[in-house]
Amino acid sequence: MGKLLEIVTPLHRQTRRDYLQRMTDDKVHCMQVAKQYAQDYWDGDRRYGYGGYRYMPGRWQPVAEALIRHYQLGPGSKVLDVGCGKGFLLHELLLLEPQLQLCGFDISAYGIAAASEPIRPHLFLQQAQLPYPYADKEFDLVISLGTLHNLRIFDLKTALTEVERVGKNAYVMVESYRNELEMFNLECWALTAESLFEVDEWLWLYQEFGYGGDYEFIFFE
Repeated sequence: MGKLLEIVTPLHRQTRRDYLQRMTDDKVHCMQVAKQYAQDYWDGDRRYGYGGYRYMPGRWQPVAEALIRHYQLGPGSKVLDVGCGKGFLLHELLLLEPQLQLCGFDISAYGIAAASEPIRPHLFLQQAQLPYPYADKEFDLVISLGTLHNLRIFDLKTALTEVERVGKNAYVMVESYRNELEMFNLECWALTAESLFEVDEWLWLYQEFGYGGDYEFIFFE
């Protein structure tokens, strides 16, 4: 298996969250709306998801810089983003290295339509658990940030198998927990997650499913 990284965690910790307020705010209804991955999820009320997910220049830059540095990406390197959303991370990668060959897909038509003009032509609709339309090891790097925990366990196996298949290198980030408090906070906050596992459970699944790439966990402390 690959290495445990800490690339997204600093960005994740910048957001303040009221866990109890979300749990008591008609959460079942909010989950149903969020799982449509439409406008309400991205740009509607915070109770349904992001509460307005807009491009903020430089916000994803440290993540993009870390990926370029760690995986030695340069002109001509091919990168696939599984669950790319509005493509903001891909946009930052392109700003830093304009000759990257970038692709991304997401389940959300609304998210893709809201991507920036330079990135939108490189994005398409696709579920992460379906076969990817690419050859073995076609990409220098496959990334998936905050997506795979939204899959049921049998779909998770398929997605991880495809990430492993099409990438020479891979990096996935999922939500997890290390103790009862973080488990409670995650259960309060998560709207779309289907696979809520503790760190050791994730590591066991990665090994069982044959995923050998790098990984990161974000926690709700």
